Amino acid sequence: MIVVTGGAGFIGSNIVKGLNARGIDDILIVDNLKNSEKHKNLNALYFNDYIDKDDFLPQLNMLKKNNSIEAIFHEGACSDTLELDGKYMMHNNYEYTKMLFEFSMANNIRFFYASSASVYGSGERGFTENGKGEYPLNIYAFSKFLFDRYLRRVLDKTPSQVVGLRYFNVYGPQENHKGRMASVVFKFHNQINMENKMTLFKGSENFLRDFVYVDDVVNANLFFFDNQKVKGIFNCGTSKAESFLKIAEIMKGMYDNPTIEFVDFPEDLTGKYQTFTQSDNRKLENAGYKSAFHTLEEGIGKYVKILKKNNGYFKL
Repeated sequence: MIVVTGGAGFIGSNIVKGLNARGIDDILIVDNLKNSEKHKNLNALYFNDYIDKDDFLPQLNMLKKNNSIEAIFHEGACSDTLELDGKYMMHNNYEYTKMLFEFSMANNIRFFYASSASVYGSGERGFTENGKGEYPLNIYAFSKFLFDRYLRRVLDKTPSQVVGLRYFNVYGPQENHKGRMASVVFKFHNQINMENKMTLFKGSENFLRDFVYVDDVVNANLFFFDNQKVKGIFNCGTSKAESFLKIAEIMKGMYDNPTIEFVDFPEDLTGKYQTFTQSDNRKLENAGYKSAFHTLEEGIGKYVKILKKNNGYFKL
């Protein structure tokens, strides 16, 4: 059995889709459906069972006894970079991850988890996984940073494979529930449908991010799933920095000539906003990952087709 936490979420449901494509459906989904709209992310997926995240940890020993857990893809987390409740964030993201990791290592279960490029902060000291350039700007980033730091201390002693992937700006199907944390592609699509315009912050031509299509994130996870001897923390991005304005310009050609408007940069994001990210993929490539990443044009093209046809969801 394979466990996918956050399996009803954005990246988690895409990983389940990737496993299904391999004929794997002996999957346990762990999530929180307080936002009931997330159930739509599960409609087109195949899995054996679902359990709420709050009930999962207390039942781990029973699950281990009754089922052979091969691997855990831990994608569940609070990903709201504007969340201010540090106690909640640390319990939900850091402590939960640590408990699940320790259980996995004690029971020889392979553990794959979602880290984040947000740990690099402003990026002034680069984007390599050696720890020197890490300086989180918000509590979400800190919760990811702290577990990565914890893992480094014990990595050489782990009896089973453990891999953390530092996702850069991921976009693609099944992110409808993410609200203000949804990708700019999803937000632009909705703005165009409602007002035939796209709104950007002033200076967006200078805000450069590494935007990675979700299929590439799935491919990277499954690469490590196939290569059991590889462990560690790895960046997961295209290694190309692109502007928000370029996304708007690409999407403008895919719709009925929407306008592009600019608004003032919000004060509450000052000092908490990454204006530049670019994945350094050397460690990923040295681990043997050779697959090409989607270009921005390719990824947006695929995603817009799904947005227009299925409102961004998978269909059977």
